[in-house]
Amino acid sequence: MSDLSLTVLALLGLAALTAGFVDAVVGGGGLIQLPALLIGLPGASPVQVLATNKIASVCGTAASSVTYYRRIGPDPRTFVPLMLLALGGAFSGALLASHIPREAFEPIVLVALVLVGGYVLLRPQLGDETALRFSGHRHTAAAMGVGFVIGFYDGILGPGTGSFFVFALVGLLGYDFLQASAKAKLANFATNLGALLLFIPAGAVRWDVGLVMGACNLVGGYVGARTAVARGARFVRIFFIVVVSAFVVRIGGGVLGLW
Repeated sequence: MSDLSLTVLALLGLAALTAGFVDAVVGGGGLIQLPALLIGLPGASPVQVLATNKIASVCGTAASSVTYYRRIGPDPRTFVPLMLLALGGAFSGALLASHIPREAFEPIVLVALVLVGGYVLLRPQLGDETALRFSGHRHTAAAMGVGFVIGFYDGILGPGTGSFFVFALVGLLGYDFLQASAKAKLANFATNLGALLLFIPAGAVRWDVGLVMGACNLVGGYVGARTAVARGARFVRIFFIVVVSAFVVRIGGGVLGLW
């Protein structure tokens, strides 16, 4: 860590702690953590930044996944195929991560977040309780499709992945926000792991930074998951709207050159 001061490392740890909490409740922690890494590691390559972000994130999603699984008990008939396809999608996306410029994604993510946030805001009853839209094989197929598409995006870049999982599980499959958050964390753990299956053998991870941030993200993920379980679906919905709105402002300002 000779090229990294303790102050910068501490600030990266704080960003990871915050990202872990946000990610555990509604997803989207990467929109906090990834920009922090880009600022804190100006000399790192894009692939190094992405890989180090995944190491930190996989720690937090592991902690929140275990907490949700123990306290919510999500249905394995949904989360197992969701996780498997998410892992495969993330690995496929990671293969392309070094070939696609980051600036090409920000406008796309911005539009998606605006649509997602607007849809949830204009439908106040959405996600209050579980009302599944599909059954049997159609439900499994929908879960697999969500897993692969969002997993592929996470492998390429990733910010907002957890929020997109939550929205898809609520808006497309019909889960309440708390059940969706539980399944989203399991899927997000799989996408982080899938990307790391490529990044680790390639030697792209900054382990000194990643492990420190991973410990902080783990604490944030554990606290965030317990908070979400204790407060229920209504709290998760409100938190989702607030977080998506903040991300729209941050990304929108960057796209417009305001900061």
